[in-house]
Amino acid sequence: MWTVANQVIIENKKVLFDYEVIEEFEAGIVLMGSEVKSVRNGSANLKWAYITLHSGRPVLVGSHISEYKGSTGVIIDPKRERLILMSKKEILRIWQKVKETSATLVPVSIYSKWNIFKIRVALAKWRKKWEKKNLLKERDLDRESRKIY
Repeated sequence: MWTVANQVIIENKKVLFDYEVIEEFEAGIVLMGSEVKSVRNGSANLKWAYITLHSGRPVLVGSHISEYKGSTGVIIDPKRERLILMSKKEILRIWQKVKETSATLVPVSIYSKWNIFKIRVALAKWRKKWEKKNLLKERDLDRESRKIY
């Protein structure tokens, strides 16, 4: 029986600090057999990953999915480029926004949905150093105000 359990497995928390998220999208990701087991175990890293366009198809670059310990099959490069699955209409719309706003596409998280792995992709702009400092100050003030009440 199918259940609708969205289980976040890998999350890129650095994105939410380094970038200002404009819009988020859901897409599929192409993983090979042993990579699926590694992602389920949580041994993947999206810290410096980004999404680019190669021959009209979005590709995840810079992610690291460790080799599965129990794997006896083909050894897969942990830093290989992985294909992102989106409709052509959605790809065109997103890349038009990327060109207009000079933003970047970054992966926010990888999660399972009905035993299929999905990736949450964000259209985001890089925050400047002073914007990050202001964000930290605001968080500190919010934390202090919650302690008072």
